Amino acid sequence: MVDAHYWGPTRIRRAGKVSYVTTPNIDLDSLLADEELMPLPDVAEYLDVPVTKVHDLIGAHKLLVYRRDGVKYVPSLLLGEGGELSKFVGGAIMVLHDGGYGEDEILHYLFTPDESLPGRPVDALHGHGAREVIRRAQAMAF
Repeated sequence: MVDAHYWGPTRIRRAGKVSYVTTPNIDLDSLLADEELMPLPDVAEYLDVPVTKVHDLIGAHKLLVYRRDGVKYVPSLLLGEGGELSKFVGGAIMVLHDGGYGEDEILHYLFTPDESLPGRPVDALHGHGAREVIRRAQAMAF
């Protein structure tokens, strides 16, 4: 039986290899409509690093980008406080990425309300629920 709330990648086993097929119909535009989005130069300024370092953080799966009209943005909730990165957010992103989830799927998971937390995983990553979100991300990766 498939959970009605399942949204993750579908795993397909062929010749001993596991392939991932991304889930269609993720509407990030409406999900992130009310979020503060920062263009990459603003993220670099916030973190007090060159913009190339922001690209490195994205490539290392410690940050995610959301693309709108050809411009790359980072939702501000993915950043920590006081010009820092959030280690829990970066950890959750990396665990999900290593489990085969794409950027859009990870953003969808982090910003979709979850009644069992309660709230959204991205909010829990900034509070007492961070370890639970990471634990769930690890479980989803299997």
